[in-house]
Amino acid sequence: MKNIKKEISIVMGSQSDWKTLIKCEEIFLKFDIPFEKKIISAHRTPQRLYKYATNLSESSIKVVIAGAGGAAHLPGMISSLTYLPVLGVPIETKTLSGIDSLLSIVQMPAGIPLPTLAIGDAGAVNAALAAISILGLTDKNIKKRLISFRKNQTESISETPS
Repeated sequence: MKNIKKEISIVMGSQSDWKTLIKCEEIFLKFDIPFEKKIISAHRTPQRLYKYATNLSESSIKVVIAGAGGAAHLPGMISSLTYLPVLGVPIETKTLSGIDSLLSIVQMPAGIPLPTLAIGDAGAVNAALAAISILGLTDKNIKKRLISFRKNQTESISETPS
């Protein structure tokens, strides 16, 4: 996927966040969606954050998935610096089980939208599917694959317990 135009960016605050956000990668690989992944700490690499977010409009990226734990300022800061959709994924933390991350990401001031998903793995999976859905608005092939995925998901649910 090196030379393919990437339309989705997965951004995390630290390496430890990857164990959750790898769920995004798994979905994108299933759908054959090119993506990039980056570590950008809102607190430890603020210049990297600013450069990344302010240059998004000049890149091929159309959707950002940003995951962070604890103070979790990364998704909100990216959202404040770009007009692109940013989907926030709260990372589960040892201290407060990710509630701190959720509250930090979801509580944005009016005018800085930041759709926020569930804490942890479910949030990462749903962020990837939401990003695919957004791309599917303008890409018929992606839309077709998403419809097929959802149909298969529905058909895989049995009507009675085994």
